[in-house]
Amino acid sequence: MSDALLDIEPGLAGLPPAVGNHLRGLRGALHLRILGTVRAAMREQGRSLTGGQGQGLALGVRTAVDTFVDAVAEPGRALAPTRAVFHTLGRTEYREGHRVDALRAVLTLGARDIWAFLVEQAAAPAGRGGTPAGADAGPAGADAGPAGADAGPAGADAGPTGTGTAPTGTGTAPTGTDTGPAPADLYVIAGALFGYVDALAGAAAEGFLDEQRDTAQDWATLRRRLVTLLVQPDPPAEGVLHAAAEAARWPLPATVAVVSVHGTDAEHLARSIGAGAVATVIGDAVRVVLPEPRTPGRTEGARQALAGRRAAFGPAVARHRARLSYRLSRRALAMHQRGALGPDPVVSCDDHLLTLLTAWEPGLAGHLADTVLAPLAGLRPTTRRTLAETLHGWLRRQGQVVAVAEDLHTHPQTVRYRMRQLRALFGPALDDPDARLVLALALRSRPTGGADHSDAG
Repeated sequence: MSDALLDIEPGLAGLPPAVGNHLRGLRGALHLRILGTVRAAMREQGRSLTGGQGQGLALGVRTAVDTFVDAVAEPGRALAPTRAVFHTLGRTEYREGHRVDALRAVLTLGARDIWAFLVEQAAAPAGRGGTPAGADAGPAGADAGPAGADAGPAGADAGPTGTGTAPTGTGTAPTGTDTGPAPADLYVIAGALFGYVDALAGAAAEGFLDEQRDTAQDWATLRRRLVTLLVQPDPPAEGVLHAAAEAARWPLPATVAVVSVHGTDAEHLARSIGAGAVATVIGDAVRVVLPEPRTPGRTEGARQALAGRRAAFGPAVARHRARLSYRLSRRALAMHQRGALGPDPVVSCDDHLLTLLTAWEPGLAGHLADTVLAPLAGLRPTTRRTLAETLHGWLRRQGQVVAVAEDLHTHPQTVRYRMRQLRALFGPALDDPDARLVLALALRSRPTGGADHSDAG
């Protein structure tokens, strides 16, 4: 935004000084005229100049008029203070829930009315012989009722307005010899006026967006704290959790599921999923807390919102166990990114619990296989692989030789022969339920029985 009106309209430098004095003499009439126009525009928007924002806007109108007429006379005068007023008005517009373009519409109407007023004054012969304010008595008087309603707020703002030029008295009133701006001067004033109003509208839009951004950052901070409290190692006290949820305007659910999603766009994901989801970035991924995940359609809706994203759904758990859902989804996402949980971009921890269990502690599955499958270590690779596959099939089929033979595409007698070899190697362990479970887990991570395969964990 320009620092001075001269930057907006360089032609102001060539205006005769009398033009500036003429506009200063119109100050009081302009106040009445433009406040009436703005009041009518706000009524159409269902608003009033009597509220907090209305009083602020009334002050803004007077400030804008004062700054403009003074800047025509002194085009190098700084516009920063007036920009600051409209930046603040833009912030208030957002806080009060109005549209970003509502204030711009009011400013545009005001600018058109200022221009119409100046043209009327230049064209009216009577206005050149007396005080122009008197020529505007009809329109101002027509709005006397509503204007009177705002007399209190306007008067209350007289002090701040007076920091420029007083509304009616300090300017030089036109005299009988004052002929007002020439047509060419009016065009220069018009360029300055509409550029000036665009600058004020820009300041208001910046204020609106600044408030929107700051508010969003505040909400993001509150939601981040809430999610962090839910998934921290020690469950927070109920009072602390309730206070955090209330601050974030999030009704505390009885159950939750934590979804870990590759990326850092937490706010976007929470909005896309909806259904009361809150999200923040923890570590290297977004963690989304989905309330009441067993609600019909809620999890499916979240899956659809995550289409094309790599994500892992933690299990639905009671609220105080949210950390478990978080830890499972976090580990599942890490494994998924390594290709350990299949090709589907979105996975559910409940569908991969055994894989998560065996791979939870890196290196543990490999150590388990090395220890439990040690009896196979001294065999030739071909024999070791054949016996490991047979043992794995026998454990999965719970000792049904015929079914194992069908799975391995071999004769049942061959399976029996291999099982005699395995019993010689493993002894009573093949009849112990716990030992058989451990063997099954070891062979799941290392199906060929050798020590030369990478650990699945």
